[in-house]
Amino acid sequence: MESQDLRTRIPSVMEDPGARSVAKVYSHAYLESAAGADGVPSALEELGSFVTEVLAANPEFDHMLRTQELNIEAKLQLLEKVVVPRSSRLFANFIRVVAHHDRLELLPLIYDLAVRETERRQDQRRIQVTSASELSSETLESIRQAMATALSIQPIMETRVDPSLLGGMTIRVGDTVYDGSLKTQVKQLRVRLRERCLNEIQRGRDRFSHQDGN
Repeated sequence: MESQDLRTRIPSVMEDPGARSVAKVYSHAYLESAAGADGVPSALEELGSFVTEVLAANPEFDHMLRTQELNIEAKLQLLEKVVVPRSSRLFANFIRVVAHHDRLELLPLIYDLAVRETERRQDQRRIQVTSASELSSETLESIRQAMATALSIQPIMETRVDPSLLGGMTIRVGDTVYDGSLKTQVKQLRVRLRERCLNEIQRGRDRFSHQDGN
């Protein structure tokens, strides 16, 4: 029954415009089925374990599932032998559907999108903080609290060090970037100085032109 439910939620591969949109359909279908089965946390954990501990740790097995040298039936037989006996009914049905549509190569992306969709449903947002040097835990907590208050979300902090920023930091929330890095400030200063110089030159030209006209 669960397998049939998943099939009805996933359109033909030929109807989907790109890998990410296809993976999004699978991820949502998986979450919807998990909500009425073993629960979303355990379903995500099982999918994540398969992606990170099975596929990533066994390149040869991963290649067999991705390669076009094996047909769909061969991949299904491999999954039935190796994966299904060790899986929950939900995950077994799900991976059968993914294999049936020959989309096993999308499993890492499906997992990533499922995690992000779960975070969205729980009003959680990833806050990507990039700084010139490593930030203290106190500074990160201050940023977390400020973003939680400003955006009414539960921030999930992600940090990265980029020495090219020189100083300061950038904060990305979705497609929005708050740039307070020294590198950007220097760049903006250069632009302002250049514009000021050009304006001064233009005013000088206008003044001489006016005098010549007299």
